[in-house]
Amino acid sequence: MIEEKVTELGFTIPEAPKPLAAYIPAIKDGSLVYTAGQLPSASGQLKYKGKLGKELTEEEGRKAAELCALNCLSVVKAVAGSLDNVERILKVTAFVNSAPGFTDQPKVANGASEFFVKVFGEAGKHVRSAVGVSELPLDAAVEVEIIAKLKS
Repeated sequence: MIEEKVTELGFTIPEAPKPLAAYIPAIKDGSLVYTAGQLPSASGQLKYKGKLGKELTEEEGRKAAELCALNCLSVVKAVAGSLDNVERILKVTAFVNSAPGFTDQPKVANGASEFFVKVFGEAGKHVRSAVGVSELPLDAAVEVEIIAKLKS
């Protein structure tokens, strides 16, 4: 059971976060689930705010990315019914709110990538892009979106 694994790691799958604007949090198309970008929020509050390399450390960025990944799973669960229906995490895109000169976006994105591997094992290994951006909504530190494949 995937949710039991998440609990063993010290997390609880939250209710799917509400969209901040005119979009839906996730959409299922055939066996694929595409998520909208998820922010590092918990209980409706943004937990990591600011730029990596200025207000936040790389380790704080990793924790932010991990929280974004947890929120991605919450929206996948909302459309898939259960995380046990996930066959594999295919793609992860991490957007990192970066101060000028900050180039460790891949290390920050590892917070999300390593979380998916801890939860799904081999099925959590994925392709990834880690992108530095000058701003994110609400001044969030990180935003993560994923593509997950569901079991037939």
